[in-house]
Amino acid sequence: MRILIKTRLEKNYSEVFRGFNVDLFKALKPPLLSLEVVKFDGCVTGDEVSLEVGLGPLKKKWVSHITEHGESAEQYFFVDVGHVLPPPLKDWRHTHRIIKLGENSTEIHDDIEFSSGFKVLDYLIYPALYFQFWLRIPAYKKFFD
Repeated sequence: MRILIKTRLEKNYSEVFRGFNVDLFKALKPPLLSLEVVKFDGCVTGDEVSLEVGLGPLKKKWVSHITEHGESAEQYFFVDVGHVLPPPLKDWRHTHRIIKLGENSTEIHDDIEFSSGFKVLDYLIYPALYFQFWLRIPAYKKFFD
């Protein structure tokens, strides 16, 4: 399944990309979930992000590798692919795009493809995942304000 969330900011796109660091990562934590950043290498090919995520006392490991990154005069992007995922997720690919709309206007795209391996279960978890990423819109705005 796919989720695409777009966030518009009145900031220069290079400045926004430079803000994609561990502090932003922590600011984007969904409510109700615990999040411990075990390792955060960055946003370029070969980097790793390792987390412990949880709900209440239940904590699960999540490890993603940055498999691609790039930049042009119009955008920055990087892709994280899940290698160790909490159940029920089996596949995870999150493409982050920071797109230049104008000199001081940027749009962030969170483009997520995920699968549990079961289509019915994907439809059941879709609303929760969508809501978690929709909550990034105000979090991005607050962080970059």
